[in-house]
Amino acid sequence: MGKEPVCRCTVNCQYWQTARTFSFSGYYQGPLSYFFPFTYTPPSRAITKKEYIGNLYRAGELYTTEVIKTLDHDFADLAEGVIIPYGIYDMQRNEGFINLGNSRDPTEFACDSIRKWWQELGRFYYAFAKSILLLCDGGGSNSSNYYIFKEDLQKLANEIGIEIRVAHYPPYTSKYNPIEHRLFPHVTRACQGAIFTSIELVKSLIEKTSTKTGLKVVVNLMDKVYAKGRKVADGFKENLPIIFDEYLPKWNYRAIPRNNLNA
Repeated sequence: MGKEPVCRCTVNCQYWQTARTFSFSGYYQGPLSYFFPFTYTPPSRAITKKEYIGNLYRAGELYTTEVIKTLDHDFADLAEGVIIPYGIYDMQRNEGFINLGNSRDPTEFACDSIRKWWQELGRFYYAFAKSILLLCDGGGSNSSNYYIFKEDLQKLANEIGIEIRVAHYPPYTSKYNPIEHRLFPHVTRACQGAIFTSIELVKSLIEKTSTKTGLKVVVNLMDKVYAKGRKVADGFKENLPIIFDEYLPKWNYRAIPRNNLNA
């Protein structure tokens, strides 16, 4: 359906009880202890990019009791609204968590989605986690080049009190992100051919996503308007609290809660 996703990323909750070396896609090497792999990202195909709400054509086939007539183009001015998905996949539990926004896709939306997952599911599933690992694409709202993403990530780490480690996929390697194979194709199949007449309909369709291996998907509606053109706070770059790894620091870094830094 879509050609480019809003963003992609993988998250893992981690217990620092034993020390091992984790080699990630040949470029990230760091300590790993009892990782609970979890991928968070907006879709990459089908319902993996910004979608318009309205009587607009969508590719795919489905059984109906009558012929469905739609407009043959999905121009923005014909739409009644917009849907911006941001997905999360817990590899340990084989469970997806997708936020459906109706505004735009800034870095704040990416961090809000992680926060929502943590508040509703993560803190209960992994109550003793000491760190969260995000395996992200290099672009999108969680781009490795965005200081505003690092600022929002630091705020999130301060809020939840847990270290957040980020490892970005290098350019052209996002196809190796587990979410691309274990969640998105199945969400695509669940939504194929359906006309998105409302965001509630999209929610119900995605919630029906399942596989023989037991995949489940939780969907949350995020009704929040995000500001456009936000800038990095004054002094953030000069006093950057983010800790970069020695190995490929552009793609590997950590946001440590303030109280841990001061301890």
